[in-house]
Amino acid sequence: MGIKSFFKNAFSDMKEGAKAQHQVAKAEVAAVKAEAKATFEENRGRNTFAKAKADAKKSWDDAHMTHSERAAKMQQERDAQIAAANDRKAAAEARIKAAKLN
Repeated sequence: MGIKSFFKNAFSDMKEGAKAQHQVAKAEVAAVKAEAKATFEENRGRNTFAKAKADAKKSWDDAHMTHSERAAKMQQERDAQIAAANDRKAAAEARIKAAKLN
């Protein structure tokens, strides 16, 4: 096998890989667009001006937090996630215990 055929095969493989990746990307974009449209349709009529105004206020307040306020808020969110994970773990351990008793 010569160097010429080696590069020809390598570039051919890269071309096929790029085509395949392009197909994957197209499918992912189509899925994201469909999900966004579904979310939009589900929320049609629910997003009122009052909700939009409240969301904007929350976004404004979040943007103007001090560093310590933002850190405290993030710590609260992490604590809530940890508590939820611990609850899920406890429920799973109870299921394990119940399965072992049967």
